[in-house]
Amino acid sequence: MADFCAGSFRFPLGERTYIMGILNVTPDSFSDGGRYFGRDAALSHAQEMEREGADILDIGAQSTRPGHTPVTAEEEWARLEPVLRNLRGRTALPLSVDTYYPSVAAAAVEAGAAIINDVSGSLENGMPRVAAETGAGLVMMHAGGGADDAGRGDALEAVRRYFRTALEAAAAAGLPAERVCLDPGIGFGKDRAGDLALAARLGELTAEFPDTAVLVGASRKRVIASCCSPEPPAGERLAGTLAFHTVVQWNGAHILRVHDVAAAVQAARVADALRRAAK
Repeated sequence: MADFCAGSFRFPLGERTYIMGILNVTPDSFSDGGRYFGRDAALSHAQEMEREGADILDIGAQSTRPGHTPVTAEEEWARLEPVLRNLRGRTALPLSVDTYYPSVAAAAVEAGAAIINDVSGSLENGMPRVAAETGAGLVMMHAGGGADDAGRGDALEAVRRYFRTALEAAAAAGLPAERVCLDPGIGFGKDRAGDLALAARLGELTAEFPDTAVLVGASRKRVIASCCSPEPPAGERLAGTLAFHTVVQWNGAHILRVHDVAAAVQAARVADALRRAAK
């Protein structure tokens, strides 16, 4: 059985689905901007997600929603550092940092993070080398043209090509495949039809990369709203998120990145049980 390894943490693939809880320490996230921006609020929410059954905490200090205003590496680190340093020793969970700045990623690992969640989609920003040198696990995400609806055409083939080249880039940097996690990038550089096709046909990708971890995050995203009429606001997309994530879980996703941890854990455990029953 293959593993995803990150720092001192090991995640056997196929035993069960892992839940990554989202902790946004930014004032402008698309669904909960500002709610956990303060250090105390962030720490309280992190501990709440741990109680609810999260396996990983993913901390982000910069919004990636469409139209967001990028912040500098210095500002991002100023937001991340107090949260990371205060969580260290207060949680047994592995910490992931959501960034596309290699300097921030390196500092975050030094401060206790075990996973770098790089949403840039870049294969040339040096992030695989940072992960190789620090021992962190690395999430490599297909971003296409970015967070806007820039992608057209065959999303599955575009993601397949990215996954192949991402693993090649990681190997070239000395990062073992067991420390790489691939993310198809739902909502990044794709239209909604592309997002849906990726979920419905994800099994084709997971079958092609059977020994590599795959993460999917569709929590509260526009693809959920696009299936409904009228379209629900971000805070009212839990049921749709659970439906989307259950499909990708059935199709082989190993990690689900979510806002609503308690509901996601319950849904994942049921889907895990159903998959075992089907074998």
